[in-house]
Amino acid sequence: MSRGTILFLEDDQDLQSLVSAYLRERGYEVEAARTVKEARTVLACLRVDAAVVDGLLPGMMGTDFIQEVRQQHPALPILFASAFWKDLKSHDHLTRQLKVSRVLHKPYKPQELLLWVEQMLAARPPPPPPEALAEGQDSAEDLDVTFRALCAEYGARLEEKMRELAGAMERARAGSTEGMDAAYQLTHKLHGTAGSYGFHAVSGAARHLEELLKPARDGKAPPDWRALEAARQALATAARNAAPGSTPSPAPVAAPAKSSAVEVEPRGTVLVVDDDAAWLAEVERMGKDRLVRVVTARGADEAVKVARQQRLDGALVHVDLGGKEGGFTVAERLRAVEDSRALPLAFFGAGGDVTYRMAAILAGASLYLPRPFSPMDLSEAVERMVATQRPERARVLVLDDDPEAVRALSVALTSPQVEVVGLGDSYRLVDALAEHRPDLLLLDVEMPGPSGFDLCRIVRSMPEWQTLPVIFITAHTGVDFRVAAFQAGADDYLAKPVLREELRARVQSRLERARLARERAERDALTGLLLRRPFLEGLRARLAEAQRTGRTLALGILDVDRFKKVNDTHGHLAGDRVLMQMGRLLSSRFRREDLQCRWGGEEFVVALMGAQAEGARDILARMAAELAQADFEGDKGEHFRVTFSAGLAVAPQDGTDVEALLRAADERLYRAKSQGGNRIER
Repeated sequence: MSRGTILFLEDDQDLQSLVSAYLRERGYEVEAARTVKEARTVLACLRVDAAVVDGLLPGMMGTDFIQEVRQQHPALPILFASAFWKDLKSHDHLTRQLKVSRVLHKPYKPQELLLWVEQMLAARPPPPPPEALAEGQDSAEDLDVTFRALCAEYGARLEEKMRELAGAMERARAGSTEGMDAAYQLTHKLHGTAGSYGFHAVSGAARHLEELLKPARDGKAPPDWRALEAARQALATAARNAAPGSTPSPAPVAAPAKSSAVEVEPRGTVLVVDDDAAWLAEVERMGKDRLVRVVTARGADEAVKVARQQRLDGALVHVDLGGKEGGFTVAERLRAVEDSRALPLAFFGAGGDVTYRMAAILAGASLYLPRPFSPMDLSEAVERMVATQRPERARVLVLDDDPEAVRALSVALTSPQVEVVGLGDSYRLVDALAEHRPDLLLLDVEMPGPSGFDLCRIVRSMPEWQTLPVIFITAHTGVDFRVAAFQAGADDYLAKPVLREELRARVQSRLERARLARERAERDALTGLLLRRPFLEGLRARLAEAQRTGRTLALGILDVDRFKKVNDTHGHLAGDRVLMQMGRLLSSRFRREDLQCRWGGEEFVVALMGAQAEGARDILARMAAELAQADFEGDKGEHFRVTFSAGLAVAPQDGTDVEALLRAADERLYRAKSQGGNRIER
């Protein structure tokens, strides 16, 4: 199953053959063209999902061809590749006026091009079918091979880097300031990047030379050429003898997506283990009210039997089951069951002192609840355990002026749970934040132009990004640096050369803590959807992105029909179950870039990037049909069904600001309700 069709316009036959073969191996269909005429033929005959265009073509500039393409394909993602066009003004012309998605500087590697192609196509609807997902599960292994290839490529370039360094130091010895600065920059990059690729001896030797060069470059001490030359020769020897010291381990395979269902879906299935039958019955009732499927066990043997028979999202165990701390033995036996070794665990009990909680953590628990716990405690515990097993893919933005460092960090972090976006131009940070909306920022400290400290202060001055986790990457770890880093607003720092295991551990820890804090502050406890304030912030950002890229944005306001009657006739808990199911449908039936919100009461709002009115109406109609077939149970055991009405507005036709779109959608919702409900008006 193809992952997409790429038009590759490049007149260099060797490069075209290499890159085309690489992309095809990774599941893409490539339509290769060496001239503008061939490219025009491809566009006239085929639908392509993205294009890669060289900057210098036979008889025509790549920019002129892109300008021509934009007349017929205004929204086609285009990657522009060139050995020139590297200044900020040119970059602005390409991205803002020609709407180029990415600018890739030659020479580049196929792996680098693949990363940007995947980024360009990441937001494509619809999601891939199950067969495509199954094929993609080898991506972690492919990345492992990619990293090994990158190590080999980097090692092959070390000899060239040594010649470049020798030339720079020779110019510096002749009195050239440029030569001294070039020598320092080369050793600084070698120190940070060589270790990340596994060349630890090269990194250590480069660090020694960097420390000798720095005071001379800064004018604080005259250069000691005898010591400098000895350090350079030691570095050259290390480069000649270098062998990669580490290779990446395969990333875990993502869990398969859960299939859709027409009936009311539970938020998760949880095993509750306690020897008190009355309390277990009460927990089952709580689960029914909160759309949680509760299965119970009264002892260790029964719990193990349940775990072997069915899939669980987590287990809640009475900490003193059968005696003091007996629940720990139950947890140990559950974790020994095949397919339950990573089962999320929570303990509950009357004792909640530090000793008990520490023992629970050591036994593998991620939560400790009081006994008795409330329905809200149960609901939040299940949501957390489900999220642990099926996390959303987080996005990390890496900013470093050294492209090799960016690639090494990207390969080390990329996994089914983490997507990485690389950036080499510090002046584009603000635009990159708006475009990619990262969950974490990895920031080099020493770069041309603004320093990492300055950029961190800029990020912290923007209300939208004040809580974004920021980790510095630096070769400096002294007290003065640490104080300056935290004063600038950083959350953490990593010392160069970066150890891959430490990098992953720190990034994952920050991402998880940020996710939990964000969910508590931004999400409705009943439905799991965004609250009004974060939704409006996200909507304004999506609307600005849509205007910048020439895309549409559809906004719908949904209202459950005759909801007051549901509460009055079937009870408020039944009404809560209806709202929870609306939340489940909205959170599972849309793409990641779409936004869903509980606006208030029984009203919901959804924003769909790139959707037209007809397409948005079809999506909501499918969801309405699904809800209408869901069977709900009232407080007295009676069964009932519900419907919703919706009003749709589309930018820019119905307005270009949030208020205008909300007003238009609300007027159409009112029209749908006044005509009897169970309608979608546009």
